[in-house]
Order: sequence, then structure tokens, then C-alpha cells
Amino acid sequence: MLNPNYLEKIKTTAEEFFKKTTFEVEVELLPQKELTVPINIKTDSPQILIGEGGQTLIDIQRLLKAILRKNIPEMFYIDLDVSGYKEKKIRYLKELAETSANSVVATQEEKTLFPMPAYERRIVHMALAEREDVVTESVGREPERSVIIKPCL
Repeated sequence: MLNPNYLEKIKTTAEEFFKKTTFEVEVELLPQKELTVPINIKTDSPQILIGEGGQTLIDIQRLLKAILRKNIPEMFYIDLDVSGYKEKKIRYLKELAETSANSVVATQEEKTLFPMPAYERRIVHMALAEREDVVTESVGREPERSVIIKPCL
């Protein structure tokens, strides 16, 4: 767990960062999960900060993390979200994984999901890890890397 002074520094730095970008945002720190500090950004124009497929959000998170690293000596991670986008995306990917796995079991034919970034593929792999009737595998090269769901024989 991070020192409360560092948490305040994270919030202040995030507010200053977005102020310099001229976006009107509200920065909210959510309860810390071990070494991860979830940051939710509320704004009237979330799509601009999210970008296509969440790529802009990923880039902003990487940049903000680099800025914070210079001022906070302790080990930590940030999980930047805009208007609950990531939460909705995670829910969608888990549902997609379960629905696809059920289809694979019913037809006994493997199914290849659309290409997705590493963190999204990980969500699919984790969602199906406990199942004994299917296996998952990432295939292809970035940025066209995707998950294949296969039936267990």
C-alpha cells in the first residue's frame, strides 16, 4: 500500500496533467488494490480520451505513469479508466469468452476471436482458465494477435 502522501501526489499530478491538456475532467482515486492505484476520470468527452479500441487511454496511462515515476520512489501501478470504459470492456470480454467457449463446446470446433491488445487477451485467458472443457491460446503477431478457443478432446 502506498503512503497517503503519495496517493495525494498521484491525484494532484493527474489533475495537473489533464489541466495542461485543456480537458475538463474530474479525477477520482478509487480504493487501492495492493500496488495498483485505480484512477477514474470523469469527463463530458470520454471518447476523445479513450480513442479507437481504447488505444489513446492506454497511451495516456503510460505517459502519466512515466511522469509519476519521477516523483514517487515506491513501486506502484496505476489503472487509468475514463467514465468506466475499462470496467464495461472487461465485462464485455468475459461475456464474449464464455459465449464463445460454450459455442466451441457445442460444435467441437475451435473459434478465433478478433485481434486484441495483450491486456484484453489476458482477460479472455483468465476468464476461461478454470474451465476444463476448453483451452485458449494466443496466436499471430502484434497488432493482429488474437485468442483461439479450442475444445479439450
